Amino acid sequence: MNDKPHAPVDGPGADEISRWTDRYFLKTKATIGHFGDKTVTYAIFMRRPIIFTPRPMVEWLKRMARERGVEFQIELNYQEGDWVGAGEPLLYLTGSFYHLVDLETLYLQKLGACCVAAYNAYTMTCDLPKSAFIAMDARHCAGIEMEELMAYAAAVGSQAAQRDKGAVGFIGTSNDATASYFGLKQGLGTMPHGLIGYAGSTLRAAEMFVEMFPDENLVILSDFFGREITDTLEVCRRFPELTAAGRVAVRLDTHGGRFTEGLGPQRSYAVLEKYAPMAFRLYRNETELRYLTGTGVSAAAVYHVREALDQAGFEKVKIVCSSGFNVEKCRVMAYAEAPIDVIGTGSYLPERWTETYATADIVTYDGVPLVKVGREFLLKKRGVVDAAD
Repeated sequence: MNDKPHAPVDGPGADEISRWTDRYFLKTKATIGHFGDKTVTYAIFMRRPIIFTPRPMVEWLKRMARERGVEFQIELNYQEGDWVGAGEPLLYLTGSFYHLVDLETLYLQKLGACCVAAYNAYTMTCDLPKSAFIAMDARHCAGIEMEELMAYAAAVGSQAAQRDKGAVGFIGTSNDATASYFGLKQGLGTMPHGLIGYAGSTLRAAEMFVEMFPDENLVILSDFFGREITDTLEVCRRFPELTAAGRVAVRLDTHGGRFTEGLGPQRSYAVLEKYAPMAFRLYRNETELRYLTGTGVSAAAVYHVREALDQAGFEKVKIVCSSGFNVEKCRVMAYAEAPIDVIGTGSYLPERWTETYATADIVTYDGVPLVKVGREFLLKKRGVVDAAD
């Protein structure tokens, strides 16, 4: 992964701001233009803990300053990738009120969701530091700008986990456009379920893939026919050299409407009791119990597949898990110590969009402190990090 992922900077140019910003900011700008400008300082904060991801916003503000022929002073109170508590001023933005007032709508869009997604990516990779993660959020994003912002967020959160916990973290993404955030030229991935239906069997789909992409590792998508164990072992036996070389993995993507092959409620409990009995003492609610022993990709299912592979002599075959791996599910897998090698997830995206709202309040006018009642806490800290760093 790059030391510092480049930040997405796409967005409206200076000549398009009026179409996309909130109308009351335009009316305020017109008023300032008539009665006279002031230099103001904005404090920007969020109402929940986050991992700080300022670069998309900072780069866009610098671009706007260049296009408008003005200067904005951007003082960051934290480094990119720092954990920040709820309500802490993240940065201070100083400049012409006339030139800043109509930018607020758009620069806040580039901050809040990134900070929450990075926090989620950080939490997940810290909980499972030995597992690699692949960002597969693209299909769940509201357009390509969000897709790029979320990949950037995953990279920043992942780097923070690598720094703090020695985590493997996110190793790539599912498409080429955002692969560079993880030091790659191309996205990662083998095949969708549609190819297996086209081929008529899991084995035939694997054979097609190997014929087309002989130099790539093979990931068996095992749940199409409900034979996660049977089809996986069949493919492993078909490609003994790839398997022996550690170039084969099985992806568990069983949906929540059924158990993995060979499992049911009683068998799932028995598997987990055998491999991770302490997990039962740690779960707290029905959702966590479902992640442990329920339908879909449960901890019991991971142990069950690992046991079948090892008993068949395929100890080098890795297990890739997907299907609903959010912060909570990763935490449950962590205390079950599920033997997961790789996780494909788009569920680090914010689940509650209201948590992603960043807020900007003016705290000084021409150097005189003045902030609305109840936001005095924003005056307590001034910037300590140059945004150019």
